[in-house]
Amino acid sequence: MILAFVGTAGSGKTTLTRSFGNYLGKNDYTVGYVNLDTGVMRLPYSPDVDVRDDVTAWDLMEEGFGPNGAIVESYDRLLPKVDEYAGKILKLDSELDYILIDTPGQMETFLFHDFGLMLMESLPDVLTVYLFSPEILRKPSDYCFVRFFGLIIDLRLGTTTLPALTKVDATDLDHHKKYLDDLEYLTARLKLESSTQGLLAHRLCSVLPELSPPTRVLYLSAVTGEGFEDLETLAYEHYCTCGDLT
Repeated sequence: MILAFVGTAGSGKTTLTRSFGNYLGKNDYTVGYVNLDTGVMRLPYSPDVDVRDDVTAWDLMEEGFGPNGAIVESYDRLLPKVDEYAGKILKLDSELDYILIDTPGQMETFLFHDFGLMLMESLPDVLTVYLFSPEILRKPSDYCFVRFFGLIIDLRLGTTTLPALTKVDATDLDHHKKYLDDLEYLTARLKLESSTQGLLAHRLCSVLPELSPPTRVLYLSAVTGEGFEDLETLAYEHYCTCGDLT
């Protein structure tokens, strides 16, 4: 099973990759780790496949690139080796139970660069977990945004995508569930918004049930392990096609 963790910087991708891998290991699964972030300095796990073996953003900065330019240039240089990386990941997948892919901290690099797209196209049945943190959920339209962004990732990468709220051990989980689990409640709440932003969000959320496949939101904590059993179950259902991920 191949799982790819995608999310903005600070959403907890790397920490969750390590914690979920540890959880799987304790449950007698074999786990492989893939690091696709050229800009990370230290990792809390030992990657079996690591793009930094070929190029790092900080080496490119020493060549004169700025921070953002170095990230983009690093994936330009990795692009000719995308088939090689796909082959390494597929080999791991044939040997181990789970392969966990830790994507770049700059999510846009992975979503908008050909390296990320071509890699995902080369791998079978990847389950993408879109991580978002409570800090970005300040108003009702924010909940609409994260639900739709999960669909955008699904469309862009061509993979089944699960939305997942992280850091649930340090937030008011019941409040977030009220908006994320009940689209009717969220849509009704947005109808009361008088702003243009609220009107747009209301229209989008009104059609979300028609556009979105039946998928529930995951609630995960890398600290407590909350939600890991749910993620394991949904991963199994995805690969055995015996469930609809609800």
